[in-house]
Amino acid sequence: MKNERGISRRQFIGTSASIAAGIAISSPILGSPSIIRNFNKPFSEIKGVRIGVITYSFRGKPDQSAEATLKYITDCGISQIELMGGPAESFAGMPEAPFDRRAMWMAMRPPREGEELTEEQKKERAEIRTQVEAYNKEVAEWRGSVSMDSFEKMRKMYKDAGVSVYAFKPSTFGKNNTDVEIDYGLRAAKALGATHVTLELPGDDIHTAKLAQMAAKHKIYVAYHGHEQQTPTIWDTALGQSEWNAMNLDFGHYVAAGNAKPLEVVKMKHDRIKSMHVKDRTTPENQKKNLPFGEGDTPIVEVLQLMRDQKYKFPATIELEYRIPEGSDEIAEIHKCFEYCKKALES
Repeated sequence: MKNERGISRRQFIGTSASIAAGIAISSPILGSPSIIRNFNKPFSEIKGVRIGVITYSFRGKPDQSAEATLKYITDCGISQIELMGGPAESFAGMPEAPFDRRAMWMAMRPPREGEELTEEQKKERAEIRTQVEAYNKEVAEWRGSVSMDSFEKMRKMYKDAGVSVYAFKPSTFGKNNTDVEIDYGLRAAKALGATHVTLELPGDDIHTAKLAQMAAKHKIYVAYHGHEQQTPTIWDTALGQSEWNAMNLDFGHYVAAGNAKPLEVVKMKHDRIKSMHVKDRTTPENQKKNLPFGEGDTPIVEVLQLMRDQKYKFPATIELEYRIPEGSDEIAEIHKCFEYCKKALES
């Protein structure tokens, strides 16, 4: 397969790997031109296209603090991010959960088909659900009273390190969250410097209208993320409700959903896209796999070059979801993804 400039996928991957290897020799983070231009701070705007990363990509790291997350980001050479709620809310002093989160997810998930729970397992699940409900209430109360000072302090800490937050994704915008929590999430996003918040497309027209109305007061966009339910028209109702409703397109999931001509949705709706997740997935015919950049069916090179050539302003957000190879880690893999994107934009 060749992109529009005649570079084969194999040639492109090989060149990108060579560049990444050269950079690894001279600097573990960035190439020297960017270092000179940004005084040792990360810089991930290439040919006018903003390349970011969602901090969900670091979910496997044992330390999820704001400080550790910042180190992960800068080690990747990234200068702008979509920030998950965890690092920011822990930095602001959110109460810690009194239960193991893995146990919580196991307890909250419905039994699999044919699965028989013992009485002891049923009792354990009921106890954890009770703890979760009490904890959620405690967190909701904290969110309603916490000062925005800590979020502003975190914004400054990240800015001083060369990293800006363009999107914030806390778990505060669901139908089960209170209006106080929703308002808190929007205020926190603004304090962090984000232009928009992100959440999964709820499939509830009343809720998207409500979120847009609340967001308008803070002049913060609500950008809806999609998985394999994405179609060219799935956002249309929400977008028609308010200018404050927007898209957080997942380009890789869009391909895995089987949508033909994926570049077309970007061309048609670019003015409503606030950020776009980038990953390399295969089509349904190829088992919908998550693969390293350049190995799947997602036209990453072509969409980045489209963004460059058309001067689209929304950022492309690297999301690491493929299996990390043995001997590697999240930092190394995200850096490879970044170099792949960089080469695409410089070609």
